[in-house]
Amino acid sequence: MGQRVSRTDFEWVYDDQPHTRRREEMVKKYPQIKKLFGPDPRFKYIVSAMVLTQIVSLYVMQNQSWSMIVLVAYCFGGVINHSLMLANHEISHNMAFGYGKPLANRYFGMWCNLPIGVPMSVSFKKYHNLHHRHLADDDLDPDVPTLLEAKLFCTTFGKFIWVCLQPFFYGLRPLFVNPLPMTRLEIINTIVQLTFDALVVICFGWRMLAYLLIGSVLAMGLHPVAGHFIAEHYMFAKGFETYSYYGPLNWITFNVGYHNEHHDFPAIPGRLLPELRKIAPEYYETMPQHTSWVRVLYDFITDPAVGPYARIKRKSLEKPKPSPAANSIVSSNESWKSSPAVEPKKRLSSTA
Repeated sequence: MGQRVSRTDFEWVYDDQPHTRRREEMVKKYPQIKKLFGPDPRFKYIVSAMVLTQIVSLYVMQNQSWSMIVLVAYCFGGVINHSLMLANHEISHNMAFGYGKPLANRYFGMWCNLPIGVPMSVSFKKYHNLHHRHLADDDLDPDVPTLLEAKLFCTTFGKFIWVCLQPFFYGLRPLFVNPLPMTRLEIINTIVQLTFDALVVICFGWRMLAYLLIGSVLAMGLHPVAGHFIAEHYMFAKGFETYSYYGPLNWITFNVGYHNEHHDFPAIPGRLLPELRKIAPEYYETMPQHTSWVRVLYDFITDPAVGPYARIKRKSLEKPKPSPAANSIVSSNESWKSSPAVEPKKRLSSTA
């Protein structure tokens, strides 16, 4: 089974998430940051091109062997599907049409959802809002592994299996951590998705529906682009709960690697997060950051100091109702130690 993890509990903290304080300070110091708020006008065209590319690939792949289907699903189709999942992340923050057109964003999310194969766009927004508003909350944040996950997958081999099965844990965990009532839009999302899946089977056969689903599952598990799931919030440097990555995989993931920046300012589209970092570099350059999502996966599996327990958690003094707005932000902490997956930086400012 391999070496057991050295942690036996989560990292409990008793202060509020640090992004809120940092955002308030940054806006006061650099009011021009507000000019970055709002939708990305290019976004909907890029996403639509990706959806159409996947539909065309169904025609191209329909007569291929199973081995070729799996290979292309891992190397090409799954990458597009994962990118479309991250496009849905952008859409959950209303970056397609802006906060003034919530329904347009929801229906565009359903269009973006189609090649992924399973309905997730509307549900993702609902639970992702909780992640932003209640980061690391023991009861409300569905992004944090459950105690059962941490106890079961506590060896090197166990962590390998957990990473491979990550799409199932990521998708099902909210239903156990903090299940919310199904909404009308979720029902519509499901009907639209199942109708598309049926059309894929009618037009191209069952194997092409399998191609879409296999790609979605593989690219969320042991796959380079899936490294961001672990890189974003797992504690590779003691005391820090959010990490950024500035490497080339941001080009195909809507800059989700700029994760400290995103939690500080979820109203800024991914394309403009590098501009935020340019405006206020002192807030980000001194924090530990990841240099490789592949290295993150490797270190997570092999390093006994890292595992499902390596997450900051906080107890809530009260349990407020979920709100549709997700504008809460996060913070930084006082001390940290370097890890192989993290590029250490000297802390030059207590606000970094």
